[in-house]
Amino acid sequence: MLAALSLLIAAAPAGAACVAVDGDTLRCGDERVRLLGIDAPELPWHCQQGRHCAPGDPYASTRSLRAALSRGPVSLRRFGTDHYGPTLALVSAGGVDLSCWQLSHGQAIYKSWWDNGGQLARICPAAR
Repeated sequence: MLAALSLLIAAAPAGAACVAVDGDTLRCGDERVRLLGIDAPELPWHCQQGRHCAPGDPYASTRSLRAALSRGPVSLRRFGTDHYGPTLALVSAGGVDLSCWQLSHGQAIYKSWWDNGGQLARICPAAR
């Protein structure tokens, strides 16, 4: 049981810095991580015709996530993977949850059906 818990809540992979790929996705070493419970604006080449994409400026959203990452050490609480393969996780930097940060700064929208039973809503007023 303790071994499973240590896999669930862990620091970013040893020696791996996490970088923002876009407003709701990180790359931590070889691991691609999608922030739980949010959808951020897509970069222009990712929002294909007929797809409903989050409104807003994808570049501002990415900058916001990069700023949040600079707050301190990164930790991940993993919840499996999404249908495209990335790890789904609540991620914090310097003790600040990054999904909540993006919502609070108007850089993403909350998606309750992407929130794994309300994990984000329990810790983030902006997700309620």
